[in-house]
Amino acid sequence: MSVVTARINAIGTAVPGHDIHQAFIDWAGKRVSDPREAGLFSRMATRSGIAHRYSVLPKGRDGGSPVAPDGFYADKILPPTSARMELYAEHAPALALEAIRKLGPLGSVSHIVVASCTGFVAPGIDQIIAERLGLSPSVERLLVGFMGCYAAISALRSARHIVRSDPQARVLVVAVELSTLHLQPESAIEPLLAMLQFGDGAAAALVTGKGPGLAIDAPFAATLPDSGSLIRWSIGDQGFAMHLSGAVPGRIAEALRDDDFRRTLTGGVDPKAIDGWAVHAGGRSILDAVSHGLSLNEDALAISRQVLHDYGNMSSATLMFALSGFLDRQPKHGVALAFGPGLAAEGFRFHGID
Repeated sequence: MSVVTARINAIGTAVPGHDIHQAFIDWAGKRVSDPREAGLFSRMATRSGIAHRYSVLPKGRDGGSPVAPDGFYADKILPPTSARMELYAEHAPALALEAIRKLGPLGSVSHIVVASCTGFVAPGIDQIIAERLGLSPSVERLLVGFMGCYAAISALRSARHIVRSDPQARVLVVAVELSTLHLQPESAIEPLLAMLQFGDGAAAALVTGKGPGLAIDAPFAATLPDSGSLIRWSIGDQGFAMHLSGAVPGRIAEALRDDDFRRTLTGGVDPKAIDGWAVHAGGRSILDAVSHGLSLNEDALAISRQVLHDYGNMSSATLMFALSGFLDRQPKHGVALAFGPGLAAEGFRFHGID
């Protein structure tokens, strides 16, 4: 008996309308008291490869940013986690629904898989989205929570398993992240540079066993040894704090130079023969590490770099933004790859299908 091929038929993406990238740079730069470190921060911000990052946080009365005198982060003591979760409950479902609308007609959705690590609410965001879409109360739901930047891989991989076990399934996959709810009162360069990467965004995909799109081939997962402390995401009294070590890019590049690790990613295909690299745009240094570690051509990660430039790192949603750039390209050999807490690499191979 043949096994059905799960495929991504469509991807929709959405970001809020408030670009906060430059406002953050201005705010963060003033927090670095040492002139040499302030100069370093400025240079790193310029070299980040990011031009825009968007936030659900409203503009102030004068059109200012969330850190303006009347913005969400205006007070010396930043808002508690409870206030940030209230905004998550309000804005995360709305942004997710905006991305879903861009998919076009959904048909009869049988399953919904939602990935999100920047907020918590109960009833869950999966339930809220299903209700607002008017889906059947019998729709099967799965919430992938707090996995970080590779959560979209887990969500799409789960959709693949569902379709392979039920060829008639129509799985709605959603990744929505509101990273800008978690600004921290830091003044050290490393956490400020970590926060410099993140913005808000949502992506939705329809995964079925029929029609054109991107076929989801063999998934893979690998955890780098002795790396658990390099990426951490902890819940505090003032939001969720991201701990992102500067050693991460080096560890990734080192792992990618290992022949066994490369075979895990590519299935034995020469990395230069891969014509569809959808790499999570975790930052310029992450993309450079992948490019150098695999000795890729200069333009191999062009789509991921464009996502980073236009939106920054939107945690789990970012990978789906990159995948959307390949829907019309029909790649013969594709690799979707993301890194996150662990330090873990998650992904799957894919190819275009008519």
